[in-house]
Amino acid sequence: MVSFTINDKKLQVEQGATILEAAQSEGIKIPTLCYHKELKPYGACRLCLVEIVGGGRKGLEASCVYKVTEGLEVKTDTDRVKRTRKILFELLLARCPDSAEKVKKLAKEYGVTETRIKLKDKTNCILCGLCMRVCAEVSQRSAQSFSSRGINRKVQTPFDKLSEKCIGCGACAYLCPLESLTIEEAD
Repeated sequence: MVSFTINDKKLQVEQGATILEAAQSEGIKIPTLCYHKELKPYGACRLCLVEIVGGGRKGLEASCVYKVTEGLEVKTDTDRVKRTRKILFELLLARCPDSAEKVKKLAKEYGVTETRIKLKDKTNCILCGLCMRVCAEVSQRSAQSFSSRGINRKVQTPFDKLSEKCIGCGACAYLCPLESLTIEEAD
């Protein structure tokens, strides 16, 4: 067992547990869009940021990938965490203004109802990686992956063509937090 503190509450968790897992087991709410308990943590959405204030590398860290260590001190609701999450929610709303009902609902819970950020290119993907991670880890097909970098990054199949590896299981569409993926029958 590992002892640590979260929001001034002393806890003990199993060795190897992440901050997010420990917080959830105690009913401490931390928002996330890219986390799924059946998949390896990835930390893409960054909404699960917490502040490490002692016993570890000080600063903001993604709680879904940061392992609890002995003596770690964590805060989930500091002003710094709240400001950063607000910006992240605004970026997500700016990126996906039309298909983000889940994002809008979660953002509203954290006091964000609109964005000040204006983007030229809008999309229906927040690049959380859930679709490709479930394809690789559960279906073991890896029929899609990230391509390009920076603002051009997107999820796509090799050469942007129908992948022969895809078995049409629909797991990618099921896990998409924006419900922007659909599985269609072949002609």
